[in-house]
Amino acid sequence: MDPIVILILVAAVVVVFLVASTVRIVPQARRYNIERFGRYRRTMQPGLNLVVPVADRINSKLDVREQVYSSEPKPVITEDNLVVNIDTVLYYQITDPRSAAYEVADYLHAIDQLTVTTLRNVIGSMDLEGTLTSREEINARLRAVLDDATGKWGIRVNRVEIKAIDPPHTIKEAMEKQMRAERDKRAAILHAEGERQAKILTAEGTKQKDILEAQGTQQAMILRADGEAKAVELVFQAVHHNNADPKVLAYKYLETLPHLASSDNNTFWVIPGELTEAVRTVTSAFGDQSAADPAPSAQPEEAADKALGTSGEDRAPKRGAASTVSLDTARATVEAEKQAAAAVSDAKAEAEAAKSAQTPRRGPTGD
Repeated sequence: MDPIVILILVAAVVVVFLVASTVRIVPQARRYNIERFGRYRRTMQPGLNLVVPVADRINSKLDVREQVYSSEPKPVITEDNLVVNIDTVLYYQITDPRSAAYEVADYLHAIDQLTVTTLRNVIGSMDLEGTLTSREEINARLRAVLDDATGKWGIRVNRVEIKAIDPPHTIKEAMEKQMRAERDKRAAILHAEGERQAKILTAEGTKQKDILEAQGTQQAMILRADGEAKAVELVFQAVHHNNADPKVLAYKYLETLPHLASSDNNTFWVIPGELTEAVRTVTSAFGDQSAADPAPSAQPEEAADKALGTSGEDRAPKRGAASTVSLDTARATVEAEKQAAAAVSDAKAEAEAAKSAQTPRRGPTGD
């Protein structure tokens, strides 16, 4: 082969190598730190960039997008001497690629250690309950400390979150028991409140029911009393307007006697002491008082006969009429006594029948 052709090929290869070494393409959201002879020269921006071959080289390639870093759980001691494992998640962004590459050797490890020390300082001043209930405060204090420390490293901490707080197993069991007891307590309180409200409502309903029943009974009694009063008034007016004498009243009394034992609950019947007096009054209604006592009345008649000059023969017809009236009176008395005895016997029979109906029958027994 011709030496000239070989030289041309070698020159072409060298030119291609030099051109390839001169041109650098940086992707979007990336930053390249360039060193010339070992010294920082500049930071290449996204796009097409030219460098000096052999003299310039890329030291570090950094991503300026927001990054998420989740650390491993770290043991931290609380104020009440309890060891808890806290897992954090960190959101950060590189704002100065030069400082991130040259101010700290490993910014992720530095941020992780700084987070651990800050957590120990913050959690050490809190008890377990405060640690579990003060996550927002812990996050705010962590962010303030990390943002201040990482500012000179060219890194901005946007957000710090506590992902998990794991107390010891025994503390978890105690907390579960406490939480269960609290829930049982709330359930018992709610159940008691429900029963209390139910009893109150039941009592109010019973009260309203009793009040309404009492008012209804009162109105019924008032109306019944008004009706009875009007009935008594009408009867009283009828008696006075018709000029009823004691004989009629005694007869009505005898008519009322059979009704005393008409109820099924009556087991015995008491005969009033005024029965004979009522019978005597009724019998007197069928005759005059002179027939009841003929001996005393004869004397006035004889005195009258002497005064008028009449004889006993003239009075014979009158005596016959009086004897007839006396017989009628006696018969009426006997009939009234029979009716009263029959009424008394009927009332006793009804009382005995009611009593036997209430007594349970016994079955036959063997000897």
